[in-house]
Amino acid sequence: MPEFLKLIPIEQALQILLSNMHVKVSRDRVQALNALGRVTAESIYSPISLPPFPRSTVDGYAVRASDTFGASESLPAYLRVNGEIQMGSSAGFDINQGETGLIHTGGMLPDSCDAVVMIEYSQQVSMDTVEILRSVAVGENIIKVGEDVHPGQEVISSGVRIRPAEIGGLAAIGVLELEVAKKPIVGIISSGDEVISPESRLLPGQVRDSNSYSLSALIDQAGGIPRRYGIFPDQFERLEAIATRALGECDMLVITAGSSASARDLTSRVINTLGSPGVLVHGVNIKPGKPTILAVCNQKVVIGLPGNPVSALVIAGLFVVPVVESLIGLTNVGVRTRLYARLSTNVPSQAGREDWVAARLYSDVSGYQVDPIFSKSNLIFSLVRANSTIRVPPDATGLSAGDMVEVQLLT
Repeated sequence: MPEFLKLIPIEQALQILLSNMHVKVSRDRVQALNALGRVTAESIYSPISLPPFPRSTVDGYAVRASDTFGASESLPAYLRVNGEIQMGSSAGFDINQGETGLIHTGGMLPDSCDAVVMIEYSQQVSMDTVEILRSVAVGENIIKVGEDVHPGQEVISSGVRIRPAEIGGLAAIGVLELEVAKKPIVGIISSGDEVISPESRLLPGQVRDSNSYSLSALIDQAGGIPRRYGIFPDQFERLEAIATRALGECDMLVITAGSSASARDLTSRVINTLGSPGVLVHGVNIKPGKPTILAVCNQKVVIGLPGNPVSALVIAGLFVVPVVESLIGLTNVGVRTRLYARLSTNVPSQAGREDWVAARLYSDVSGYQVDPIFSKSNLIFSLVRANSTIRVPPDATGLSAGDMVEVQLLT
């Protein structure tokens, strides 16, 4: 009996999976300082204007712009210096016509001035007089009240992953706690008669379980909490029992199957016992990773990954990561950092199938270049040596050296 009757394109397979899953985002309340990488569960609005006062963007002299009109090195304007505006406080004096005040970057402007002359375009001629050597326009070298943010403005939308910039922004507006999506728990089961734990001594014909470790790291990076359940032989009853338990305890389940066709069929049969609708896709039109299984069982996603380490990690990036992102309410689900680079070597491919090839991306004087790393799907260090993957479209019969190709960064 053929193992795969119909291979589904990647985008279609992902859409089938996401459209059948049930998403209910739970919430945690965390300190802003601890929110790095978390996803906002609600929109955040500023309680204040930012900046809350008019500020200078340079070191120089606070002026009325009209007092500088026509000023040049050959015909400077002369202004009386009223004093120095101290940082962290208001000026304490006004700037009247024909007057100025020394101000520093970030200093608070007096209400009566509307521009700042950079100190490079000034010359002090006495204790209380300065030459202005060029004119400035109204608003030049200053930031107005609320120019960054005004009160009540949405500053961070719901469904956004928090970066260092957002943490700094929250501190600036005095928001020290926020609601974020609770991290989903993702169960990981390794199966295969030949698979042993990494701390075990290798015997002939055995391989150490690298998949559950690389998948744990990937899930953690995506925003989930990995929970490894161990390694199980290719036996229906034992695999079904642990899968049933794991699915009950987790929000999502990932099973890496053994390498044989019978093992992949066993995984599919086990998944179909876990709940309806069961297996939605068995076979994706991609290399590596053709024997991928996508399922939803009792409203929870279950994914069967190939046993080969490269296949497992590539497919997990394409399917496991978007599901985790959906479970935490991320708005840009499945969006990956991609760019175009010039290919150094021919890459063969079979038309009608999308290929992803491990690669090394670098830049030189001519721009981005990418070298393919040719290897088989059971060689995990091919991905360790890579920092990206090259996409070979399904309608291509290969890529030629010198082509500009689509590259996805590995993070």
